[in-house]
Amino acid sequence: MSTPHIDAADGAFAPTVLFPGDPLRAQHIAQRFLTDAVQVTSARNMFGYTGLYRGQPVSVMGSGMGIASSSIYATELIRHYGVKRIVRVGTCGAVSDGLALGDLVLALSASTDSNVNRLRFAGMDYAAGASYSLLRGVADQAERVGVPVHVGNVFSTDLFYSPNPNIADTLAAMGILAVEMEAAGLYGLAAEFGAQALAVLTVSDHLRRDAHMDVHQRQTGVDAMTELTLDALCA
Repeated sequence: MSTPHIDAADGAFAPTVLFPGDPLRAQHIAQRFLTDAVQVTSARNMFGYTGLYRGQPVSVMGSGMGIASSSIYATELIRHYGVKRIVRVGTCGAVSDGLALGDLVLALSASTDSNVNRLRFAGMDYAAGASYSLLRGVADQAERVGVPVHVGNVFSTDLFYSPNPNIADTLAAMGILAVEMEAAGLYGLAAEFGAQALAVLTVSDHLRRDAHMDVHQRQTGVDAMTELTLDALCA
């Protein structure tokens, strides 16, 4: 049966779900990469699809922007639809000097200014980390096909426009690779419900160099990242 935010039938989602922020990107992924893709939900224009990749069932659904939105959809996917693995595929803003536009980041862990994991962890700090088997699978696939990846800590922020002008320098000084808005919440939620989670990110901007991909570069970079991730998940 449907949930408050997903109008899909029971069994509509595969055990593995790709989780881009933009519902139109979910639509693009379904059309570009999946065969026999069927739209299974469109509530609130947050599109979800299920199809096949290399003969294996895979779903893709938009998460919306930020921990609050993505947590709603991830919770309902796991608790009500039996989803076992959620992989965020999105973009990030680099703060590390070692990153360039188009680089791929595997979020080993996610620091955050959000309070969500303290709320679920009795007021204590929770070390929000990726599921190792998922991370290793994508890292191994990248090595097989010769795609360099950066593995490390990212920062999941609640504020896209930060009032702190020095935040990027502060993060870089602590070894943070890049900034995004969902991974820490997704990792904490997956731990709570016994699921697996990973964030795979394309560097679309460099926050300390004022460098930005154009629209074409973003699409090309995201497609390459998505194909790598699907190849790893369906190996």
